[in-house]
Amino acid sequence: MEYKKMPSDGKALIPFLIFVAIYLGSGLILEYQGVEMAFYQLPAPVAIFCGIISAFFILKGTIDDKFDALIDGCGNKDIIIMCTIYLLAGAFAAVAKAMGGVESTINLGLTYIPPEYITVGLFIIACFISISTGTAVGTIVAIAPIAIGLAEKSGLSLPLTLATVMGGAMFGDNLSVISDTTIAATRTQGCDMKDKFRVNIFIAAPAAIITILLLFIFARPEVIPPIKIYEYSIIKVIPYLFVLILALIGINVFVVLTGGIILAGAIGIFYGDLNILTFSQEIFNGFTGMIDIFLLSMFTGGLANMITKAGGIQFLLDKIEKMVKGKKSAEIGMGALVALTDAAVANNTVAIIINGPIAKEMCYKYKVDPRRSASILDIFSCIMQGIIPYGAQMLILLSFTKGKVTPFEVIPLLWYQQLLLVSVIISMFIPFADGTIKRKPWNWNKGKESDILL
Repeated sequence: MEYKKMPSDGKALIPFLIFVAIYLGSGLILEYQGVEMAFYQLPAPVAIFCGIISAFFILKGTIDDKFDALIDGCGNKDIIIMCTIYLLAGAFAAVAKAMGGVESTINLGLTYIPPEYITVGLFIIACFISISTGTAVGTIVAIAPIAIGLAEKSGLSLPLTLATVMGGAMFGDNLSVISDTTIAATRTQGCDMKDKFRVNIFIAAPAAIITILLLFIFARPEVIPPIKIYEYSIIKVIPYLFVLILALIGINVFVVLTGGIILAGAIGIFYGDLNILTFSQEIFNGFTGMIDIFLLSMFTGGLANMITKAGGIQFLLDKIEKMVKGKKSAEIGMGALVALTDAAVANNTVAIIINGPIAKEMCYKYKVDPRRSASILDIFSCIMQGIIPYGAQMLILLSFTKGKVTPFEVIPLLWYQQLLLVSVIISMFIPFADGTIKRKPWNWNKGKESDILL
């Protein structure tokens, strides 16, 4: 389909640049001062709000027109849907964890994985936890202390063990149907989560399988750790399987997450881990835990709409067109843009939300299937997020070692992320992951410019 030509004005991008400068600049200054988690001290919603304030001074038009553009962007249908999914995903994760789901899943894996293959086991456990809970950080917090203890007892390389946990954590962050990156990628590109998963899994699976093979060969422990029986309840793992399976079948995500919350709560109440009051409190805790990304998504949608109407997005597209020659270079361009943005803001969800409108425009211009663009945005942002030494995932992971390991010891051993990068680039030239796309071609008349998340 063809889009009408929008106004083009590079000055309209200044409010966005102000947001990035404040967010990135504060992180660099605090990092220089030695502050822990420097890039996460200034709340991202505050930084984007500064960009919005500057837009009222910099962009052309009346205050009323600019305010209307802001509200239209904040209240965009896709923004509201995305934010609602965030809340439900947060509630499910909080309730499932409170009733012992995470602990049971980890203990189940540690009980049945042979001790001589402990690194392979850690990778697989991290993959399952992250794909079930949708959070790399949460996976690292849950597994890293156990992994470090096992590494010390068995003589395993500590940097390699940490890299293994990081790889598994980013596997699920990229693929989980309740991950904020998946939610952002699918909503900005206008595709279903199950379809994005079906494209994404064929790109991620080869990287995961090869990583497992490498761990089998090169990560055998010097000393076999003693077999230990951990307490677990298979019933408490069921809510994760429930959400994962129903989401992949194609059941409405709101129904799936609401059902998951109720199921996890019922199990928690039955086992005495929760009561009606604590169940409701955990739901609310899950809501409040997503408030940062909720506000960030809403404000980013508003600012992006202001910038679009002022010609900023069209200016970027005009510049990109000079470098992009076709479908393959468009896909490479999307990946490079979101990766560079993630390196700047150290947040993969923010990077996806920022680049989503540009990627969606490129999809329709160069006929890149939105299910592929959603996968590309998610994959490249997660690769970068799992590698940068100042990302939350790396900082939290290394904090458990108390200074024994540096990021630069771990980064070369991030085999999964490296293999994922190779896999996604190969998929651009050899469409081995496009089975779903070929079976169900995209309806290019389905989308309209007004429907795109701005």
